Amino acid sequence: LTGTARYASINAHLGIEQSRRDDMESLGYVLMYFNRGSLPWQGLKAATKKQKYEKISEKKMSTPVEILCKGFPAEFAMYLNYCRGLRFEEAPDYMYLRQLFRILFRTLNHQYDYTFDWTMLKQKAANAASASSTTAGMNTATSAGGTVAPAQASTTQMANITTATTGNNGTTPGKGGKADDGIDQDEHPATTYSSNERD
Repeated sequence: LTGTARYASINAHLGIEQSRRDDMESLGYVLMYFNRGSLPWQGLKAATKKQKYEKISEKKMSTPVEILCKGFPAEFAMYLNYCRGLRFEEAPDYMYLRQLFRILFRTLNHQYDYTFDWTMLKQKAANAASASSTTAGMNTATSAGGTVAPAQASTTQMANITTATTGNNGTTPGKGGKADDGIDQDEHPATTYSSNERD
């Protein structure tokens, strides 16, 4: 198997030569991973890596797209069914696929504000750490018998948190910064990340 088993296309599991359709199918699994937080074939146990890949393959093939995408907008199931239906040499209709999600994006009234799930989690963690640090500082001062004034974050600390969460020194398009001008997402800089493979 070439690639990450969690996101590999069914053809990849079957040892069939891969083409553009397989890349697009893999992207569909990544999207559903983001939606669901996990995929049905994660966490399967086996004695060997080969057996684990076989279990993942079986689970992937036995999970209907409609079940995988249940509870999420129909566009995700449409995307995966389209990709799985492509022939080996067939060029995906990228415009059609992009339009599926562009229209959904607008229907759900989303904005290109650079606020992603992981951005919000990072901000939540930073706020929790700040609150924990403040509480620890107050407890230390109180135990020393001194009078404690409420702790406040310095201007520098606040600027760092803002920059870390928005990536643009406090101006967030669509949220008090530059207004959303309807520019397509792929005209904005890409966001990169890394992850540790577990499956």
